[in-house]
Amino acid sequence: MASKRGKQTAWDMILSLAVIAAVAGVAYIFIPHDDKADPVKTVDYRVELQTVRRAAPYPVAAPTGLSPEWRATSVSYDHQGGSGWHLGFRDPDGRYVAVEQSTLSPAKKYVGEVSQKAENTGRTEQVGGQTWQRWEGPKYDALVREDKGSTTVVTGSASPERLAEMAAALRTS
Repeated sequence: MASKRGKQTAWDMILSLAVIAAVAGVAYIFIPHDDKADPVKTVDYRVELQTVRRAAPYPVAAPTGLSPEWRATSVSYDHQGGSGWHLGFRDPDGRYVAVEQSTLSPAKKYVGEVSQKAENTGRTEQVGGQTWQRWEGPKYDALVREDKGSTTVVTGSASPERLAEMAAALRTS
């Protein structure tokens, strides 16, 4: 009698699994899903920007005048960790660009962290009427500007032209 009960339990488990698989298959077929949908979520950073501009000990930079193809994807402010401002974007080519600002010192260590180990090339370029240092790295390149008490970094996997486009669009008010 015990062996008959054990066989029924195993058979019941197999039937249950078959029913679950059938329900999952039907759900997959009939519940709409878009395999071509863009998984990148756009964020609205305006409220955070206004709050950070009141709280940060330096003029906080954010872009103005970029085309709608530039999509903000992340925003954060760490008031304890060097007053770090981060604003991440996806550029029109689908590449990553970030604006990073902080009071952390030394600036070289900070830039290396936010640019994924980029290093100063010793070259500078004029972007938006300001002089930026050119940094290059294995993953991200960067444009770096040191101001009184803060460092601004435009970094990412985007082309140098797109990084310059973002740097030129930055405004502090």
